[in-house]
Amino acid sequence: MQSSLDRILSAIIQQSQATSALVQQSVYTNGGPSAIPPIRNGMDMYGSPGPSDAAGTAEQVVPAIARLCAAGASSSLSRLSVRLSRVQPHKYATYGIVPSTAPSSDDESEDTLPRATLNAPIEALQGLANAAAEAAAAPSASPPRMKKRKKAEPTPRNAFPHVVEKGLVSDSEARELFHIFFSGCHYFIPCFDPTYDTYDALQERTPWTFDAMLAIASKIRSGTGPLSSTFYKCLEEAQGIARSTLFGPVVRKEAVQGMLLLAAWSTNGWLPSGHAMRMALDLGLHRALEKLADPESSKKRTEEEERNLVVSARIWLCLYWFDHQMSLGTGRPVVLRDESSIKHCRLLFTHPMASVTDVRLISQVELIAQKTQIYETLSPLNGQVNHNTLAFIRRANIALDKWWQDCDELHRATMDEDALPRKILAGELHYAKLWLVCVALRGTSWDKMPFEQRELAFQAKDAASACLSNLLNSPTYRAALRYAVHDSLVTAAFSGLFLLKMANLYPAELDLAAITMQVEQLAELLSEVAAERYALTLRVMLASLKRKLGLGTGPSAMPGGQDMMAPPAFIDPAIMPQLQFTVEELGMLPGSLPNDRAMFSPSAIPVWLQEQASPDVILWTSLL
Repeated sequence: MQSSLDRILSAIIQQSQATSALVQQSVYTNGGPSAIPPIRNGMDMYGSPGPSDAAGTAEQVVPAIARLCAAGASSSLSRLSVRLSRVQPHKYATYGIVPSTAPSSDDESEDTLPRATLNAPIEALQGLANAAAEAAAAPSASPPRMKKRKKAEPTPRNAFPHVVEKGLVSDSEARELFHIFFSGCHYFIPCFDPTYDTYDALQERTPWTFDAMLAIASKIRSGTGPLSSTFYKCLEEAQGIARSTLFGPVVRKEAVQGMLLLAAWSTNGWLPSGHAMRMALDLGLHRALEKLADPESSKKRTEEEERNLVVSARIWLCLYWFDHQMSLGTGRPVVLRDESSIKHCRLLFTHPMASVTDVRLISQVELIAQKTQIYETLSPLNGQVNHNTLAFIRRANIALDKWWQDCDELHRATMDEDALPRKILAGELHYAKLWLVCVALRGTSWDKMPFEQRELAFQAKDAASACLSNLLNSPTYRAALRYAVHDSLVTAAFSGLFLLKMANLYPAELDLAAITMQVEQLAELLSEVAAERYALTLRVMLASLKRKLGLGTGPSAMPGGQDMMAPPAFIDPAIMPQLQFTVEELGMLPGSLPNDRAMFSPSAIPVWLQEQASPDVILWTSLL
């Protein structure tokens, strides 16, 4: 393979030299000599000039493949005229984020292409191009001494100051917001260790993550009131750093945390979570658990290297879970299907550097692995339910129960029954069973289902009701919902919508009073945690159901004779804007709607609700 690669490179070098000669002749015959444009290689493409004689120097001190990289970069990237960023650029490298302790081979020097990178030629060529530019920047009259490849370089300093350093937020307010974040947010995105990720440590290591945390906490502090200027300042700074990563190198693992936080508390987290996934793969975080599980290399690692691996593994597992959750929740294909990067996830349980939230993190990762398998099995069927499908659903429900029992046992060792992580775990079990049936019945005509599918629908109704009961009957869970990520609000609202759907189809067979009460309580709770967009959706659909079935505006009002009530036909959502609802029908106080309208139409839903409808809301329509 090496000899074939040498022949290919030799041919490319000859062609490159011929092209270079033609370019020089064209330059000198059109207006006389001019300055040779500076090198703009893969590590220096943001405006900082390189040495003008780098190509000539590289021919003396680097092997043929490095000359090719430097010459190719000089001839192509030097024509870039748009400066993408004013930030000092960094070289492409992992910077010791996931350090490798494996010694380099004795027969591999700077003249050879490392065997380990033959399956990743782009990364190998970028590394050699960096070596060529380094040699060009420091010319020497003596020939270079052959030596083994250097170890990973240290992480460079932060290119961006945080909001406290810039004077946008006072230190006292920042500490208050930091305390708010770690009062509950870290349970919903368990990629932090409160004993390691302290206020001062995060300030120093990652201004991006620090700014994002303050923005989230500021939004939580505002509640249902207007957002403060601190929120906008912190969000602007965090998003500004995020934009710089689209075309620039990422050099520290904490950057993935920053992007993950912005995605988790966004109404459309699928796109930023995908970018965070690419950032993590570029940094090699997906190999952290594998390195952590290697008993031989663990003997050679320092405490700092061990800490880097543990933090990298924690970030990767959290991102793996969240990105898969976004894909499954929005009906989009899962991008990363390789489960080998998470197979050693339970190592964090017994590791000396384990965090208090690692037990919740592992439970989420194991659940999303099961849900991914369920989706890949049921989604291609497009609602076609046969005996094999029913058997698979039964096995999936058993597997979900087994998952909950195992994970709840781990939680029980250190938490009581009312602890927040255990309540979240139970809610995830009920919602997973609801989601399982929705995927199985996707594309089915819900008002014309045969007996088998109808039985599945009623099982899902029980799961949705249990999901809401678990939330509404737990003071701890209710209080913590203000810290929840957007996906948690979506799952709660979807459970309420599913109950309303079932009540619409089978009113004579369900306890309408219980369903109405649950949905009204959920809408009220969502309004209290600044999720009015979903609370209003629930209220509109509940008012529509009450009007169709002739129910009163009160939660306990029931029709006189349910036995005379036939199941109503399904109402197309397209005609809903024609309906008009009073404020009382929506369960709201006078003055709650714009201009204190006496009547309300869904077409008058605020613009922020119409235009910012997340993909999850679109998925509701397809599932229901």
